[in-house]
Amino acid sequence: MIRINELKLPLDADEFELRRRAAKAVHISENCIDGLKLLKKAVDSRNKENVFYICNVAVSVKGDENVIIKKSRNSKVSVYSDVKYEAPVNKRKSLLRPVIVGFGPAGFFAGLILAREGLKPLIFERGSDVNTRKKEVSVFWQSGKLNTESNVQFGEGGAGTFSDGKLTTGIKDPLCLKVTSELISHGAPEEIAYSSTPHIGTDKLSGIIKSIREEIISLGGEVKFNTKMVDLLIANNSIQGITVRNPDGTTSDYETDTLILCLGNSARDTFEMLFDKGLKMMQKPFSIGMRIEHPRELIDKAQYGDFAGYPGLGAAVYKMACHPEHGRGAYTFCMCPGGTVVAAMSEENSVVVNGMSEYARDGENSNSAILVGVEPGNFGGDGPLAGVTLQREIEKKAFIEGGESYAAPCQTVGDFLNGNASKVLGSVRPTCPTGVEPGDVRKVLPQRVTDTIADALIRMDRMLKGFALSDAVLTAPETRSSSPVRIIRDDLLQSNIRGIYPCGEGAGYSGGIVSSAVDGIRCAHAVLEDESYNWY
Repeated sequence: MIRINELKLPLDADEFELRRRAAKAVHISENCIDGLKLLKKAVDSRNKENVFYICNVAVSVKGDENVIIKKSRNSKVSVYSDVKYEAPVNKRKSLLRPVIVGFGPAGFFAGLILAREGLKPLIFERGSDVNTRKKEVSVFWQSGKLNTESNVQFGEGGAGTFSDGKLTTGIKDPLCLKVTSELISHGAPEEIAYSSTPHIGTDKLSGIIKSIREEIISLGGEVKFNTKMVDLLIANNSIQGITVRNPDGTTSDYETDTLILCLGNSARDTFEMLFDKGLKMMQKPFSIGMRIEHPRELIDKAQYGDFAGYPGLGAAVYKMACHPEHGRGAYTFCMCPGGTVVAAMSEENSVVVNGMSEYARDGENSNSAILVGVEPGNFGGDGPLAGVTLQREIEKKAFIEGGESYAAPCQTVGDFLNGNASKVLGSVRPTCPTGVEPGDVRKVLPQRVTDTIADALIRMDRMLKGFALSDAVLTAPETRSSSPVRIIRDDLLQSNIRGIYPCGEGAGYSGGIVSSAVDGIRCAHAVLEDESYNWY
């Protein structure tokens, strides 16, 4: 096949027009194209008076591809090679079932790969199945009754279940294509294969997660919900098994020589247990900040000009970063067009927020995090869990500032920039489901963070007109964008305790749905390659 990059396409163009432009790019007749595959589709809105799509395609043609490419004399034309996934040969010798703890993206992709190779993984998830979990979260949002084991952070699908379902990633790994193809085969929209800003939406994610779970079970795997790992059984510096707390409160031991730890970044009590059991850990940089909410129409207009609202464009996205002079960098993260701010608590008497969108992205507001990186030297402690302590301190302050009712402290951008506590809000209606309490978010977050964000708001307003809208709402705190801990692993992807594979976001090796899923696949591959004979 032939790859053609950067084809410009009007917003109202159809597939026939795309085919015509592809043929023109390589100087052949449209009839010479046997098939066309859309590889990437992005919106170019740099000129607000001329918004259009840019597409990359692969075409199969009649004739010699190399000759056609050479004659095209087009630097944007090249040979296209489709990447095909192949699992490694299963060399595993052990008769014991591998155990996976955690059923977020890393966990269910690791489980899927191992199940397809006949290893019948045993999977433990401290939270509930996705349908029950959604009900439990709804109860918390409406009544303030928090289930500390099943919530926005814990349960089937991981924290990404209550998000935008964003699939953008900064990693360049062929396994990303495997993740995308699997999600599509389990019900995700086909456009995630080519969209430059792919997302699934929280409403569609639950069905996809259930479908993956059902396949794992059909292949002999087991998934046990509301079952929390509470201890490791270790001998001769190797994992021998785990102890879990069952839904009825009793405990059970499970023998295994292979444990894939797919913890979320909020599994703080589990981090503490692992540290006590001797797993080597280190502090890891993470980010702290708050959510900012604007009217969706304002963001759409700022990005698309008069094309805002055009069919097919959908709600506008943005991604910005800046570095104030002599200061720390700030950046937007997990932008949720037409979405809501989410109360994402997993511990009592604390407040933390995140963002969420449904597939349609048609809510009244658009929101994103504004984050500032925090280095280990600023954690305020030397131990590997010092970042966890810092997170907790901030979240408990937020609980107090919110009135000790799980309402989130908030402030208008205008008041924040002028140094005034907010007493009332303006035209932007906050969406946090547990409510908000106007006040001063500077009381919640470290000064170095709030000073950086204040500078960033002004700078970002120059990049995106209206970003520093006086009535825009800042809701704090966002502290769980990534793990503050890294569980150290070696070239075989194992910890210092043999047979334990730290994996995914909680272990400090990924950030987001796709990179976590990729790391789950990598760890499953390491189990299949079974190089344990090198340990002795």
